[in-house]
Amino acid sequence: MNTTGPSFPPEQAEARQASLQDAASVYDLLTIGMARRGQYAMLSECLERAMKFSFNEFHLWHQLGLSLMAAGKGVGAVSVFKECARMRPDDPSLPLLAAKVCIGQLHWFAEGQTLSQTVVSMGEEAGELLPRAYLAMGLCCSLQASDATLKDDRNEFNKKALEALNKAHSLDPQDAQIAMYLALQLALVRQVSAAMEPLQTALSLHGDDLHSLHLLILLLSAQKHHRHALDTLGLALSQHPDNFNLLFTKVKLEEALFGSAAALQTCEDMLQRWQTRYDISRSRSVGCGPRKPSIHLTLPDFQDTSTGSLSPSSVAASRLEAALSEVSDLSSSRRQGPTYIWTTLERIWLQAGELFMADGRLKEAQFCIAEASAIFPNSHSVLLQRGRLAELRGQLDEAKGLYDEALAIHPTGERILGRLLVKTGRVHLGEKVLRDAVQVHSTSHEAWSGLGEALQSRGCSQAPDCFLTALDLEASSPVRPFTVIPREL
Repeated sequence: MNTTGPSFPPEQAEARQASLQDAASVYDLLTIGMARRGQYAMLSECLERAMKFSFNEFHLWHQLGLSLMAAGKGVGAVSVFKECARMRPDDPSLPLLAAKVCIGQLHWFAEGQTLSQTVVSMGEEAGELLPRAYLAMGLCCSLQASDATLKDDRNEFNKKALEALNKAHSLDPQDAQIAMYLALQLALVRQVSAAMEPLQTALSLHGDDLHSLHLLILLLSAQKHHRHALDTLGLALSQHPDNFNLLFTKVKLEEALFGSAAALQTCEDMLQRWQTRYDISRSRSVGCGPRKPSIHLTLPDFQDTSTGSLSPSSVAASRLEAALSEVSDLSSSRRQGPTYIWTTLERIWLQAGELFMADGRLKEAQFCIAEASAIFPNSHSVLLQRGRLAELRGQLDEAKGLYDEALAIHPTGERILGRLLVKTGRVHLGEKVLRDAVQVHSTSHEAWSGLGEALQSRGCSQAPDCFLTALDLEASSPVRPFTVIPREL
């Protein structure tokens, strides 16, 4: 008797099998046609309807899992791949596919680690996928370390990540991705010099890999070889000219080398690149009658009168009004296209605003923040920058309120709030906030420096230790955090 599914007489079983083969052939053709057009969501819906007559039919379940994965339906994909693994427990690719979704789409890092462990437990039976299983384990532990709020947890996850990635590298020293992620993990724990060796291996195997080149740039900047880093970045951009992650790093390097004016020019270039690639108002109007005016993207050219500018403040006011008048147009456009498009635009405006503030040009900074706020009014990044602007204008109570709002949304920026509290005389509260900040962001030299200032203001003997820690961390600090490099399987 068949205990794994319904029983049929022999003649019915043969007929059912023939019907299933015919159905599978139809669904295979459907998969080819829809996949070519990127219609994965529709394909997954069609395959889901086939499940009612596909008990233990591995091929259709596998196709469904892949279609759900491609459609971004991560929760369903993981469930289906687990069912596939139940049907074929000796196939190591199935738990790894589920782990890939856990890491990349769902951020279920503990679940991804468990799935990877099932493949590691297969040992040599996992074959060529064993190094990839260790890679997946290493990435899950590394990402959990970045999320950990307790120092002991973070250290334990970082240790496990290094062990798993070293094991993966020893099993397959010719895998460029494994070598790159081993280098990244070493960089994350500030073993900057040690990170260079596996990174050189990765680049010798895959010399134009975007993430390897970006990591090299950040490592060079951590060693304070900013000119060499910028030259390398030019090489990377020649191969990946429209990569905004690289362009944000270019802004930081140019600011370090040449000051804010040169970096602002790159922000201007980024706005134009964004407009060319993603202007939704332009793309929606194609073939739909008169073209709707596209969103106006350009950095302000007026000067703040407080800095001795020749331009009247009315120019600044009119430009701010123009920025705010586009809010409704931008808000309606924002509903079109993927969220990352608009997140990128917000980050460009906020980066420009940061540079203007560093240059003391507060009206221009306000213009940029208004543009970012038009996209995501309540994002923690916008609130933090509004708080910073209020602080620079001496509006300290307003700044604290904005910092508090930002921290309520996302737990970053404690060091900024802590320093403001110390600055306004609330030293003990500021010290507590900064102690929390160095627990969560243990490699942030700004947080350690802020804590040192708080302790120094009340004559504490631990202040010099904090300053020394800040100096040591600053000496190996890249222009942007190493975490800007994606960790995905």
